[in-house]
Amino acid sequence: MFSGIIEEAAKVIALRKEQENLHLTMECTFVDELKIDQSVAHNGVCLTVVEKTDTTYTVTAIKETLDRTNLGLLEIGSKVNLERSMLMNGRLDGHIVQGHVDQTAICTEVKEADGSWYFTFEYQFDKEMAKRGYMTVDKGSVTVNGVSLTVCNPTNNTFQVAIIPYTYEHTNFHQIKPGTVVNLEFDIIGKYVSRMMSFQ
Repeated sequence: MFSGIIEEAAKVIALRKEQENLHLTMECTFVDELKIDQSVAHNGVCLTVVEKTDTTYTVTAIKETLDRTNLGLLEIGSKVNLERSMLMNGRLDGHIVQGHVDQTAICTEVKEADGSWYFTFEYQFDKEMAKRGYMTVDKGSVTVNGVSLTVCNPTNNTFQVAIIPYTYEHTNFHQIKPGTVVNLEFDIIGKYVSRMMSFQ
């Protein structure tokens, strides 16, 4: 379980293919606090630490994950948003994030707004999936590359988010431009409500 509050935008230092799997080796400031088997969200994707050195750790993404997310597009030097799993004795600063990416979206516009930025994203809309909560709603929550954000100006297949300078600088949002593929996780509460409504 995660909150969508990014701890660090860390660098990919190695990528290794093994059959259909991709091993990602990361360098970050909290490596010494990690343990084998620990969960870490990478651009919103929950992955397990499988190897560790004094300065790096490695996780493995399987084909299902690569097909559904933007992790297969990463290159050495790419910045990845990292968040360790949530401590249950603290404040929930973002929203409930599972680390299970639903699909990708494409950035279609970045607009500077006198000190902040509006990012517009477009995703593939499926009416049946929308009935199950796979959609955005005005002022609702959405996770973009693991970042907990508030939706504005949603349509059937697009939405905007407003990014403050801190988020822009401390996540990989400063690298997102039109054409960039991002990971989306829709709000789990919306999914549950949609599912319950389907039984009425």
